[in-house]
Amino acid sequence: MAGPGRRSALALGALLVPLALAGCGQGGNEVEYDVTPTASDSPTDAASNDGSAAGDPSTGTGGPSITGSPGEEATASARPRVVGTVATGLEAPWGLAFLPDGDALVTERDSGRVLRISGPRHRVTEVGTVEEAAPEGESGLLGVAVSPDFAEDAQVFLYVTTAEDNRVVRATLRDDGLGDLEPILTGIPSDFIHDGGRLLFGPDGHLYVSTGDANESARAQDRESLGGKILRITTDGDPAPGNPLGTPLWSWGHRNVQGLAFVGDQLWASEFGANEFDELNRIEAGANYGWPEVEGTGGKGQGFVDPQATWATSEASPSGLAYAAGHLWMAALRGERLWRIPVEGDRAGEPRSFLVGRYGRMRTIAVAPDGMLWLTTSNRDGRGTPAEGDDRILLVRP
Repeated sequence: MAGPGRRSALALGALLVPLALAGCGQGGNEVEYDVTPTASDSPTDAASNDGSAAGDPSTGTGGPSITGSPGEEATASARPRVVGTVATGLEAPWGLAFLPDGDALVTERDSGRVLRISGPRHRVTEVGTVEEAAPEGESGLLGVAVSPDFAEDAQVFLYVTTAEDNRVVRATLRDDGLGDLEPILTGIPSDFIHDGGRLLFGPDGHLYVSTGDANESARAQDRESLGGKILRITTDGDPAPGNPLGTPLWSWGHRNVQGLAFVGDQLWASEFGANEFDELNRIEAGANYGWPEVEGTGGKGQGFVDPQATWATSEASPSGLAYAAGHLWMAALRGERLWRIPVEGDRAGEPRSFLVGRYGRMRTIAVAPDGMLWLTTSNRDGRGTPAEGDDRILLVRP
């Protein structure tokens, strides 16, 4: 879907040469990208691509239903604004994480490429290709996380769908590129849909991993399975100390979590529903979030944890989640919008939507070291309508 925020493409794909998994230490070809100033993007009342009504994007009416008692409504703050474009011509970017020097790492789901975006001119360099990645549907090279001790160990972590499973791997990142990949957690169920894939280090120094039910909903309630869970592991892939069952499991009863964010020490997660409700959940150790017994609210009396907020699937299909400026920010794929949700203590306040229909499907959002938001589109993922220049990373002032 063409929109007023689209720009011309730079043919990154034609300039980069795939690297083998073994010995993928060489760098790649480089291409420079300038930040393109973009006109102010106020919320619009455009409908999403699936034809569903978007409601009033300024107020959130017609959008999410808030469960529980979120407390006093937050005072409305300034609208987020797209102020530039970091990069264009990407191929279904999925993972995004920042290095200590301010550079960013980006994974491409279908190509298996790991890209580094460097400096104020946002030069894009391929640092490696994960040849073991077996992309199909929603699977492939997904999340990326940077070691909290990167200055000492130079380690990065990737979530990869292989021909056998989903797995977490680690590698060193040096000036000459990405080193050999070492699996640290294998056997996560995989399928062409519902693969989870988000990686995030917590303030406790442990790695949190989101998984999907891999198209078999019963896995979410099976504590012997790694599917349909949020996992918490050490950098060696072992169950982190203090996990409720002494296994990698941190929480379960999830259908397909693709967004993780910390507010202080508290973990939040965005989750795809099936037919009715997408969810924002406040994650507690050992808690069961109800899938497939419950979609959306109504599970509290059955021993499940109800979501903090729910959305119609036409208005969300949420993926990335980040926290900045007192709000959670949630990227919506089918809903083609950016949701802003205030956090008040341990409760979620009233969400508001922005950029409705302006840039198509939105996959990942992350907070840059300077406090700006980087927001990726996902129009080349097989379900969008790519415009000239897609996929891109937008620079957003929260």
